[in-house]
Amino acid sequence: MVEIIPAILTASPVEAKELLLKLEGVCDRAQIDIIDGVFAEGKTIDPAALSDLDTILELDFHLMTKEPVDWVERAVRGGADRIIGQIEQMTNQAAFIGKIAEAGVSVGLAVDIDTPVSQIEPEILTSLDVVLVMSVKAGRGGQEFDVRAIDKVKELTKIRKNDATPFRICVDGGETVTTVDDTHFAGADEIAIGRRLFEGDIGKNLKKFQEAAHKLNPIK
Repeated sequence: MVEIIPAILTASPVEAKELLLKLEGVCDRAQIDIIDGVFAEGKTIDPAALSDLDTILELDFHLMTKEPVDWVERAVRGGADRIIGQIEQMTNQAAFIGKIAEAGVSVGLAVDIDTPVSQIEPEILTSLDVVLVMSVKAGRGGQEFDVRAIDKVKELTKIRKNDATPFRICVDGGETVTTVDDTHFAGADEIAIGRRLFEGDIGKNLKKFQEAAHKLNPIK
């Protein structure tokens, strides 16, 4: 079953906490998008700003930063259950994964829309809990879904067939109820959705996306 993960992109710790509290009892996991102003324009909250938050949610921190390894400790202080780093400004993928493993949380790597899957080091893949595929340009919300992401999901699906402990595949960005089913049937296990989930009733919106993702429609 595909999992819909609400994604929060904000520069306000107060807003982030308010949104997370609204999600409790509605879903099990939320993603916090972290942008440092270097990887992409604009800055969001520092992960450690959530260190005093008491929540039952599992928290993903999606690091859209220069050298994500430098943000791991702050994400751990923020209550991370899983940390996902963009590879585009990451010097050493193995070092990033190793540091997160030392912290005892789950680890993922992310590829931007223009980055081929082949840029993830092959020997690294079997150490990952998730590969996140951006379906928009990483760093800002409200963009349209880019269908190139579906080909990447298919490629990753083929790769992980030979993995004894296969990683999950998450697609992030621009998803609508008309694209979410194709993404799922291409092989995605998780779909991160931002502002569209928070406009109106979150519970109803989440249900709408879940129902769309489970339509038995073949990929066109």
